[in-house]
Amino acid sequence: MTVTDILSPECLDDPVPVWRALRDTQPLNFHAGMNAYVISRYEDVDRAFKDPVFTSDNYAWQLEPVHGRTILQMNGREHAIHRRLVTPAFRGSELAARFVPVMRANSRELLDGFRRTGEVDLVDAYTTRYPINVIVDMLGLPKSDHVLFHRWYTAVMGFLANLTQDPEVTARGMATREEMRSYLLPRIAERRAAPGDDLLSVLCTAEIDGEQMTPLEIKAFVSLLLVAGGETTDKAIANMMLNLIRHPDQMAMVRADRSLIANALAETLRHSPPVQMIMRQPAEDVELSGGTVPAGATVVCLIAAANRDPRRYTDPDRFDITRGDLDFGRAFTAAANHTGFALGRHFCVGAMLARTEVEIAANDLLDAMDDIELAEPAAPAGLFTRAPSTLRLRFRPTA
Repeated sequence: MTVTDILSPECLDDPVPVWRALRDTQPLNFHAGMNAYVISRYEDVDRAFKDPVFTSDNYAWQLEPVHGRTILQMNGREHAIHRRLVTPAFRGSELAARFVPVMRANSRELLDGFRRTGEVDLVDAYTTRYPINVIVDMLGLPKSDHVLFHRWYTAVMGFLANLTQDPEVTARGMATREEMRSYLLPRIAERRAAPGDDLLSVLCTAEIDGEQMTPLEIKAFVSLLLVAGGETTDKAIANMMLNLIRHPDQMAMVRADRSLIANALAETLRHSPPVQMIMRQPAEDVELSGGTVPAGATVVCLIAAANRDPRRYTDPDRFDITRGDLDFGRAFTAAANHTGFALGRHFCVGAMLARTEVEIAANDLLDAMDDIELAEPAAPAGLFTRAPSTLRLRFRPTA
């Protein structure tokens, strides 16, 4: 019997056959356990991100309990203003001048811990730490708090991925919300009174049409940044490195032409995205492939399944950094033709931040490590987000 349950052990072990079965036989699948409609075809997921009838009202119960109310829940003028308030810090010259040195310093500090060893668990030693350390330093918070933020990150991600509603996981997430509130609100007040040149000061002083973010909105954005920025970059680096190691010809191409790191990341976001699903909620009844979604229902957009849809991509299960049906030039914009960063008005505001972080990380890793191979088998794990939980590598140190 073909398995179509995304919470099944079979899907957790290898989701690709489950995605295929859903796309082919149940493109609109009602999951009673989640009380949600699961969509898996590219055209349907693309529409759910772009059509205004699909709202993000689901975040009121999915994200707000642990983050507070975030920009993801906003619409109309409120959303436009808040996006204009935060976007400049994550793009172009502002990103390069203010934060690229922070990324390079953190990457090289972590690399110094293992660059001469010849063997490393890249997840434990690097990928889970690098983006969190970068965020803490970008915010201008003490380096001594790296470990604290890493613990908060783990607890909040556990809450968001808690599809089976384990009460202990829920309790840890809720406790983290209060801990972060107590930690951040006094520091937000300090930066408002005496701003510096860090990201927290930028958020505290940004103003559009006479409007500023409130302290609770800043706190919620920082909490969201910790998870969205940390999780995406963490797992994207691990997945990309695993993909390149499994495809030595493409690893050689990237080594020879480092501009192809961006291609490797874009193809990883399509082929093996860190975030596997995003939810939406239609404001009225909507016709999709396979039937009707009623107004107010939760829709689980399987972005990982959509990105493997043969109706959209040729040989979609193949990892190929030169594929002709992925627009690499627009892969990190709202006009992308993959769903790894969502699409439309809620396209990930930190997409360029993630790209920059990954490019710096990949360049540093490839400079420090040659002849990289798996020291033991590695397999992606997870359902809401997915990447190897360990990635033990052997390599020849370059210096």
